[in-house]
Amino acid sequence: MRHRSVTYSTEAAFQALADPTRRAVLDLLRQGSQPAGHIASAFPISRPAISKHLRLLRRAHLVRERREGRNRVYRLNPEPLKAVDSWLEQYRGFWRANLAGLKTFVEAEYARESRAAQNSKHAPHPTPKTARKGKE
Repeated sequence: MRHRSVTYSTEAAFQALADPTRRAVLDLLRQGSQPAGHIASAFPISRPAISKHLRLLRRAHLVRERREGRNRVYRLNPEPLKAVDSWLEQYRGFWRANLAGLKTFVEAEYARESRAAQNSKHAPHPTPKTARKGKE
């Protein structure tokens, strides 16, 4: 058997990941291979509905299927998620930079407010005003 490079469609992976049930199926498969019946029993939807979700995950290459007798056993294929992770990395950099800027701003504001609070503690306290003449 020849070694061949496989490329995965990021679009197909995103389409598959868009559905919360499919994401939950992937989460379940992180624990290891599971028969289709076990996967179906973990969800409050019909077996045909789970079969459709598994078919879409299989077409996106996010899961692999093998037969064991009459059962179909599914396992997670994390390879297509690398393309998704690569795409997301540019946004991680964006958020790191923006959150670092926000952190700097908040720390500067906190320091400024702390200095202002310290200065007000050391400032002379106003004395009570004496009664005004003519209002007695």
